[in-house]
Amino acid sequence: MSSEPRASKRARLDEESATTGNIPTSKYGESALVGAIDQGTTSSRFIIFNKAGEIVVSHQMEHRQILPHPGWSEHDPMEILENVKICIDKSIEKLEATGRSASDVVAIGITNQRETTVAWSRKNGKPLHNAIVWLDTRTSDLVASYTEPPHDKDRLREKCGLPISTYFSALKIRWMLDNVPAVKAAADDETLMVGTMDTWLMYGLCGGVFATDVTNASRTMLMNLRGQHWDNELCDFFKIPIKVLPEIKSNAEVYGNLTVTALKSVPVSGCIGDQHAATLGQGCLAAGEAKNTYGTGCFLLMNVGGQPVSSKNGLLSTICFKLGPDATVFYALEGSCAIAGAAVQWLRDEMQMISSAGEIEQVASTVADTGGVYFVPAFSGLLAPHWRPDARGCIVGMTQYTNRAHICRAVLESVCFQSQEVFRAMEKDARMKLKSIRVDGGMTANNLLMQIQADLAGVPISVPCVAETTALGAAFAAGFAVGVWTCPKEIRTKSTVRKTWTPTIDILERAGRTLLWDHAVKRSLGWACP
Repeated sequence: MSSEPRASKRARLDEESATTGNIPTSKYGESALVGAIDQGTTSSRFIIFNKAGEIVVSHQMEHRQILPHPGWSEHDPMEILENVKICIDKSIEKLEATGRSASDVVAIGITNQRETTVAWSRKNGKPLHNAIVWLDTRTSDLVASYTEPPHDKDRLREKCGLPISTYFSALKIRWMLDNVPAVKAAADDETLMVGTMDTWLMYGLCGGVFATDVTNASRTMLMNLRGQHWDNELCDFFKIPIKVLPEIKSNAEVYGNLTVTALKSVPVSGCIGDQHAATLGQGCLAAGEAKNTYGTGCFLLMNVGGQPVSSKNGLLSTICFKLGPDATVFYALEGSCAIAGAAVQWLRDEMQMISSAGEIEQVASTVADTGGVYFVPAFSGLLAPHWRPDARGCIVGMTQYTNRAHICRAVLESVCFQSQEVFRAMEKDARMKLKSIRVDGGMTANNLLMQIQADLAGVPISVPCVAETTALGAAFAAGFAVGVWTCPKEIRTKSTVRKTWTPTIDILERAGRTLLWDHAVKRSLGWACP
């Protein structure tokens, strides 16, 4: 008799069927289109894909970044909801201008910034407070209280896969219950509704549907990772009533139908957190396959198969995806860095060293190296693998020789060094070497950044032809649920490689530069009270 655990065997068989064999015939013709709502940290988009996974039309709108105090970050939920509606309608206008019809769109998927948390009233559907964004650090005192000795940040990892951190939703909910009278009053009279951004959008677009998916739920610290249900003990620990939380569903099933916009009555049949969507969109269907997304922050996920892997190296155990109510759950290891593209924005907006984000590559390319300068962008602490909320940003190694170009290059290198720390931790936890890394996100347009990353990682870095892998993953989940695509294997055919960067430095240079980065990180620690 085989000793292979049942869940692992089922996941292996599902993985084999997803990546090999024939693809069943779709019930939809080639004219079928699938839309994806991509609600991010700085903007919202609606993208329409055809069956080949190609972008047909899209529309994007930025929203305000509300920063009431140092370390605090908020969004206006109503502004984001209205922006999403506008993006849908504008995209349909563009679609019809091509001669296509709104009726060609047969399904919609939602992907979103994870952990960002909204509280609203069941009475009128209005927010009770601004959304608290994932990178907000106002809950640092709560973290400290929950991790006082003899306890530590990992006391809940066995159940939820996550350390106690300002990053996750549970502490944001607890803070609102403690500090926002309207939220506490709604909880007392049982009219409080709380959810991540996917839930808020679903509620506003689908006539009051109150649901979330397993990937977003896995980022709250309130979901049992193995059972995929709200855990009574975790909710009791944070004193959060389970009844304020949405129903948890898979990533690929019909949640409801739109009741607004030009796509009224079209089903929302996919929902998946942004980084999980990018993993799916990159075709990382098998254990050991990994991707890194370069956006506001950096987010690396590795598919580890049908059993969760407990990290000993500062990573997160999370859901990778679940493509249907009765489908196998695939798990992932994740490492997140809070500041990546945000560091370039800081260089542009606050330091005024560049006039546009794209200019950084040109300026940084005028020097061969950083001149010994290292920049640690710990503006709100360090996430994986350190989990140090007391860290703060620092620039070290400067001399009179240092100029603007050196600092620009050091900013780019900081993104790659942070990612490299996660790569190293991931290889240790998964007990396997990464052979290559698939990348996506806006920063992949920076060729210098990608070459630096390949040099520091020591493996090839590949970017796909379709850059919008996050939206593609959400669209695929939605289309898969209704039969536009009939096999997960089809996502691989949409994820062809556009360009690959290979390492150009040797192992000794890589080790020496990494050692100096480690020294710089140590100097960033202890600057703020935890």
